Amino acid sequence: MRRTLAGLACVLALVGGASAQTTPSFEVAVIKPSAPLDMAKLAADMQAGKMPKLGVHIDGSRAEYIYLSLKDLMVMAYGVKPYQITGPDWLAKQRFDVVAKMPDGAKKDAAPKMLQALLEERFHLVVHRNKAEHPVLGLVVGKGGPKLKESAEKPVAIDENTPLKPGEMTQEGPDGPVRVTVGKAGSATVNMGSKGMMSYGVTPGTQTFHLEGKMITMSGFADMLTQFMQMGGPGGRQIVDMTGLTGFYEIAMDFSIADLLQMARAAGMDIPAGAPGAAPGGNTSAADAASEPGGSSSTVTAAVQAVGLKLENRKAMVEQLIVDSADKMPTAN
Repeated sequence: MRRTLAGLACVLALVGGASAQTTPSFEVAVIKPSAPLDMAKLAADMQAGKMPKLGVHIDGSRAEYIYLSLKDLMVMAYGVKPYQITGPDWLAKQRFDVVAKMPDGAKKDAAPKMLQALLEERFHLVVHRNKAEHPVLGLVVGKGGPKLKESAEKPVAIDENTPLKPGEMTQEGPDGPVRVTVGKAGSATVNMGSKGMMSYGVTPGTQTFHLEGKMITMSGFADMLTQFMQMGGPGGRQIVDMTGLTGFYEIAMDFSIADLLQMARAAGMDIPAGAPGAAPGGNTSAADAASEPGGSSSTVTAAVQAVGLKLENRKAMVEQLIVDSADKMPTAN
């Protein structure tokens, strides 16, 4: 049980020049389909204090994008949120490992443009941008008002020049670098810089996944919830902060493990049908989930309501990155 859930926790933990110049590109890049996740190995690595290399890692001239879907890669390449990408569902299903070399002297902030060029070359990706009204889940204040504790401290932006602490690793997120520290039994703490910090893990002896936010903004909280609601799947909606709250808060929430396993399995993760916390046959109540805003899990919705907030079906004008055409698999290396 712990190995499956710790591996799941790890995965969660994981989210140009002038016009006259040539479009920057990687000197060389290898793209291959990702191997299926071995949850037992992930858990064993984490219990040994080793953080599995998933997500985005840019170190010097080496750029790695590990276990990411084409949609995930587009998020990093074009600087958009997942809900801003309009395209076929398969964009979020097959996952890839990309290992590339940047030109000597190239700066890290040039990597997105290089990744754009790679996707256009190897996946024949063609996109255009447009603004349109789009369904989202609005994070709003509930009837009785927020039940949030304001933090005494304020978050600080991550200084990439600060050495990593023991057990800490850095990852590139769509809004900049984050730092992840792995704890016992798959627990982890994620420093999101100016958006605050979050910690999560399985509560020992229970079927509950515990999540805490410290010094967290409502925008950071919305992003954090989106990770759990979407689990990398193609159908989840983005959660958008519409609370109007501008402070920094401490938040504690508990989710049903069965709900998280169901969402992970729906997103294509290899979760055994008999995993602890799952209902017989590998399904929790689809009817319950469908009755919630955006098909969200009932325990996530209840946890949000417990802190005086709620999720509502809303529409918002957002810039869309529309996929005109793309190949499901890249051209040969």
